[in-house]
Amino acid sequence: MAPINLAFSEPGWLLSAPLALLPLLRRDADTVNYSWLALVPPDPLSTALGWLLRIVAAAVMLAITLGLAGLHRPQVPVERVGKGAEIVLLLDRSRSMDEPLLPKGSQPALYSGRRGESADLESKGRMARRLLSEFSANRPDDLLALVLFSASPIPVMSFTQKQDMIQGAITAGGVGKGLSETDMGRGLLAAADFFDQRAYAGSRLILLVSDGGAQLEPGMRERLTTVLKRNRIGLYWIYIRSAGARGIRAEAGDSEAMESAPERSLHRFFEGLGIPYRAYEAEDPEALKRAISDVSRLENLPIQYQEMLPRFDFATRCYAVAAVGCLLLFAAALMRVRRWP
Repeated sequence: MAPINLAFSEPGWLLSAPLALLPLLRRDADTVNYSWLALVPPDPLSTALGWLLRIVAAAVMLAITLGLAGLHRPQVPVERVGKGAEIVLLLDRSRSMDEPLLPKGSQPALYSGRRGESADLESKGRMARRLLSEFSANRPDDLLALVLFSASPIPVMSFTQKQDMIQGAITAGGVGKGLSETDMGRGLLAAADFFDQRAYAGSRLILLVSDGGAQLEPGMRERLTTVLKRNRIGLYWIYIRSAGARGIRAEAGDSEAMESAPERSLHRFFEGLGIPYRAYEAEDPEALKRAISDVSRLENLPIQYQEMLPRFDFATRCYAVAAVGCLLLFAAALMRVRRWP
């Protein structure tokens, strides 16, 4: 639990706090004259109610004073332990991700002249964002960050557990059209940078969702190897396989030219990094859904993290308490006996 740490925005108002003792003092106006006090029967209930109303009046004055003084709890870090991972979602926003994800075994040529039918199909990027939204909603203990990339990386959101921020960031990833160029190396570096200067608290993962590979220069490969190993980051690549593409894994009979395809070259590089690495080929909507479900099932280790609780203002509650007290005092005043019959 977070330690109770209270503060005041306008502490000068606290100088008026002793005025809350005034209702506890007896006043002549509270007495009712009678000819002979011996004829007045004892009434302990009225005496108790009288003192209760005095205490309520004192509480009203104190609540108003605390509200004016700006009573609040400052933001405070809280250590929490959950079950999940620190995951950076690295989503490809190149132009090819705006193309429809065709059914398994179909050929792009069959849809090229059938605009209406092709338009009804969900694009690769939209489907990836939808499934990532479901993925994050089903893992409330994860710390998630989001980076988009095409020609340049775009850090969208730093680590958080707040689902409204996560869902909003994923949705924002679909704004506008993608660019034709893709620099996956810079995207991976931007994702790995989220873990720099961050204490190791549990499983770390970059979840790369892309429909293509990239030729990485030797210098970029060296930088990626260094930063991924230094920060102990695992890498999952969900490769959205386009219709007619050969995929990232070599098959019997593939030519040497096919072996050097960017996605296969990138896959072999990832395999040789010496870090936890898994690759999934999603060639249809169901395969993409199974790949994300597999990631959700595997990454469920204990994780320790620090959450910053925001400032909480108690002034409104103080005024609410004062308002309720004033209503009670007003009701008691209406029922008060002004003179004996």
